[in-house]
Amino acid sequence: MKKDYLEAAIETAQEAGKILCEEFDHPAQITYKGDVDLVTQADKRSEQAIVTRLTKYFPEHCISAEEGTGHESDSEFRWHVDPLDGTTNFAHGYPCFCVSLGLEEAGEPIVGVIFQPVSGEMFTAAKGEGAFLNQKKISVSKIEKLSTSLLATGFPSVKRAQNHNIHYYWDFTLRSHGVRRDGSAAMDLAAVACGRFEGFWEFGLHSWDAAAGILLVREAGGTVSQFNGQPYRLGDRELMASNGRVHEEMKEVAASIAEKAAARAPLS
Repeated sequence: MKKDYLEAAIETAQEAGKILCEEFDHPAQITYKGDVDLVTQADKRSEQAIVTRLTKYFPEHCISAEEGTGHESDSEFRWHVDPLDGTTNFAHGYPCFCVSLGLEEAGEPIVGVIFQPVSGEMFTAAKGEGAFLNQKKISVSKIEKLSTSLLATGFPSVKRAQNHNIHYYWDFTLRSHGVRRDGSAAMDLAAVACGRFEGFWEFGLHSWDAAAGILLVREAGGTVSQFNGQPYRLGDRELMASNGRVHEEMKEVAASIAEKAAARAPLS
């Protein structure tokens, strides 16, 4: 069965969102993939529903899904599925989580949907057609300076002691209006796209964390890159997104922090 890519993504995200809301009303059934990296019954149910529906509509497409139920093929089309971005928030009853679905064609994101089922906010984008929140066109903010910008970042749940983002968090906090850390990269990117945040950065994101969000930011008029300004590709270790106006300042701060970190590193 064939279906418009964006229409299918919206329909699929809505189905998954209903599952998350059902599960959110009950105590979370939690298992662990590591010492602190948890997964809930909601993740599993949501992913099963998503993969089943996308496979029905587009059986030839590849699917990369966080909990591992996707599949490979020779297709240039690949869906990146996060059935519950913000699992830790969900497990603690904190209503900041979403479904994130991104479709790429030969490495280029062409469709992105992020659905927050508690608030009912549906962020959508298709390449070349703009970005929308509940069918209303959105755009990045017009703030020009980092000092008056509100930023966001995230920290990993695994190998936290090896992650040096705390140094970036410190410096960016001092140089901006503030930094928020809400536990969902997809929601943070959606917030950049609709002008709530001026910028976002994070290390080590997976493709399913970022695929939908980076398209939203680009289609809303923003900029997405690696920390050094090179084009961001799905799976890259570093991601920096902004309204474009503060991107150069963010790059300069990141470079300064990296330089100081290198100076602190012990000689081998």
